[in-house]
Amino acid sequence: MVRIDKFPLAAPGWPYYLGAALLAAAATAWGPWWLAAPLWGLCAFVVFFFRDPARQGQSAANQLLSPADGTVVYVGPASHPSLGDQPLTMISIFMSLFNVHVNRAPLSGRVLSMRHIAGGFAMANLERASQANERLEVVFEAEGGQRVLVAQVAGMVARRIECELAPEQNVQKGARYGMIRFGSRLDVYLPQEAAVLVAKGQKARAGLTVIGEL
Repeated sequence: MVRIDKFPLAAPGWPYYLGAALLAAAATAWGPWWLAAPLWGLCAFVVFFFRDPARQGQSAANQLLSPADGTVVYVGPASHPSLGDQPLTMISIFMSLFNVHVNRAPLSGRVLSMRHIAGGFAMANLERASQANERLEVVFEAEGGQRVLVAQVAGMVARRIECELAPEQNVQKGARYGMIRFGSRLDVYLPQEAAVLVAKGQKARAGLTVIGEL
């Protein structure tokens, strides 16, 4: 994801920041203080929400890093047609309004396929959101051949999914690849034989927390 290192703001946030900053500057120069103050507050919120801190996680080659900041809300059995009829394990991470919202690749390998699925906009912390809500699904193939699916799931407030990947693209573990505005969930589907290294209720950080082992 495009980023300016000296000002760690995710690219989708720049139009919001510049617009709010221009309005705040104009209000400061020509308007009353009570109009300028909330506009500068809006600038601060945009910087907070779209923040994109540099991260460099440490993990073994066969370990998966969390693709999102947030709270693990589900760990359990699942299935998915894009990964065949094999039994899977799903890890769901709920991103609140206060989390960093940049999503990162959980492994090094390549993008096998991508699929956008239309759906509803139920609250993202509900379990049914995984199947009922609009989402963008990416199937990653690890360097060892294992396949992992990550679904960016829209929510009641977060209805804009950003993804900069393309089929057949090579990816590096921990690399930025998208975000969801303004808070939602990511579902990670692993082979059943993969070891799960997080538990429900645990906090995860994108590109830093090891969530599984292939």
